Amino acid sequence: MNTVAPESGLSETLSPGLYIVATPIGNLGDITLRAVDVLRRCHAVACEDTRVAGKLLKHLGISKPLLRYDDHASDRTAAELVDRARREALALVSDAGTPLISDPGYRLVRAAREAEVPVTTLPGPCAAIAGLTMSGLPNDRFLFAGFLPVKEKARADALAELSDIDATLIFYESGPRLVKSLTAIGKIWPTREVAIARELTKLYEECRSGSAAELAAHYTANPPKGEIVLLVGPRVEAESDIDPDALLREALAIMKISQAAAQVAKATGLDRKALYARAMELKAE
Repeated sequence: MNTVAPESGLSETLSPGLYIVATPIGNLGDITLRAVDVLRRCHAVACEDTRVAGKLLKHLGISKPLLRYDDHASDRTAAELVDRARREALALVSDAGTPLISDPGYRLVRAAREAEVPVTTLPGPCAAIAGLTMSGLPNDRFLFAGFLPVKEKARADALAELSDIDATLIFYESGPRLVKSLTAIGKIWPTREVAIARELTKLYEECRSGSAAELAAHYTANPPKGEIVLLVGPRVEAESDIDPDALLREALAIMKISQAAAQVAKATGLDRKALYARAMELKAE
């Protein structure tokens, strides 16, 4: 009895349409057989950066016309690509991972669907999912929230909007901005477990967990490099499990005594004056 599903369509002519092709996020060995097959048989490849896509195709021994499609592409460019996909097979790739996940492509796929051009997706690598699976954080419910805003107030507002969501939160972040984001997270959610997954699938892959304050201190001393997935676990369920001293120590590492007391009071519901007095004692130790 044959228990292996047939590789349907691999030897057939590739039909016209838009093919969403996930590419490796680091290790080139992670590309799927189906992705290689479509890239070999498509007529052209739409991509963010022709240099990045060209490097991947060269590694695979494939030569195809590369058509630039990034965040700055005009509606006219999208219309031209859709028209091309109506006549021939057009692959869409991102610089790394699954297209459209914090990458350009949304308008192109939407335009193709509205024009009734066939759209096919090829599942594959995704940094958000890879980070979630190795973080050890609850994964029965999660929310991908993309990149946090650059400006401090906008970042704080974005995090505040997510406070009532009882799920693991997933963000993308860059090395230079990581500590600022961790500091903002520590102010709003000092009790939540946080994980940093970086350089996924690469030689120096790392996943580190702790409170936002602990991780901020670590990455202040050890500035990170590479692409980063920042994950925040769900809110703490029971206040009885909260250790005020531990929270105060974490907060005191990144803020003044009055700010630390106010933050822990907000997070736990405990009396701010009592927390302030205790913070003074801890600071004096």
